[in-house]
Amino acid sequence: MTHVLHPGDVVCVARGERVETLLGSCIAVVLTDARRSVAAVCHLVHAGDGATAAHGAVAFETMDALLSARGFDSRFCEAFVYGGGNMFPALARGDGHVGLSNARWTLGELAGRGTPVLARDVGGEGYRRLAWTVGPEAPEVVQIHG
Repeated sequence: MTHVLHPGDVVCVARGERVETLLGSCIAVVLTDARRSVAAVCHLVHAGDGATAAHGAVAFETMDALLSARGFDSRFCEAFVYGGGNMFPALARGDGHVGLSNARWTLGELAGRGTPVLARDVGGEGYRRLAWTVGPEAPEVVQIHG
């Protein structure tokens, strides 16, 4: 089964299931157990607090709850982090764009939780396409220049 995530979506998937999403300034976080038997994945739009899973804090709470419902404790998970691109480089140069703000918040949240980040591909310009079939391999990420 393939799950296509849109902005604000959060899913929990088992080994053999596939997750796909397209990222601009948004961030995808994959939280998975060390054996890669299950993963919670979010497509967060905004760093920090908010009312929906489009906001980082709610997305993390939702991933924690989904993992817990399957008998996994997110405190023992590992992470992959992708996205945070500068979608308007002519308007926002350097460190002043929302994508980088999203990436910094996400990486800070994971560090605060003590969650190891196994791989990250954040910042830059353009889109990223993320695809992963839950299992031993790392997620596939392709940068698409717009």
